[in-house]
Amino acid sequence: MAENKTIPTKLSVTAFINGIDDQQKRRDAKKLAAMMRGATGARARMWGPNIVGFGQYHYRYASGREGDFMITGFSPRKQAMTLYIIPGFKHFGTLMGKLGKYKTGKSCLYIKRLADVDEEVLKRLIERSVQYMRNNYETK
Repeated sequence: MAENKTIPTKLSVTAFINGIDDQQKRRDAKKLAAMMRGATGARARMWGPNIVGFGQYHYRYASGREGDFMITGFSPRKQAMTLYIIPGFKHFGTLMGKLGKYKTGKSCLYIKRLADVDEEVLKRLIERSVQYMRNNYETK
């Protein structure tokens, strides 16, 4: 069975965030890190070379595949800041309607900059997604 390629590393979160070239993206990353730490109560860890993750949960699929992954996290990509809202967005329709300017993938929220969204709504979205994960999965 294939191993999960995105795993926790010993890389420095502080060095990663401080190494973000774009000053605005670096400020946004620091704010996101604070929001996610507040929501999870967990210290940031690097997951692979460029994802800052918080907390951890264990998943098990019907196929028998299982593993561990972060509860929430973000990555400052070139095109947009990618936030990992692991349960997806179907449970958070009201919040999504109030969030602001964004795009989504299955579990990814893409925003150009924090100024494009309502930060309080984003904070609630992160908190509710973390609570969903804790209510539905074995978490650390």
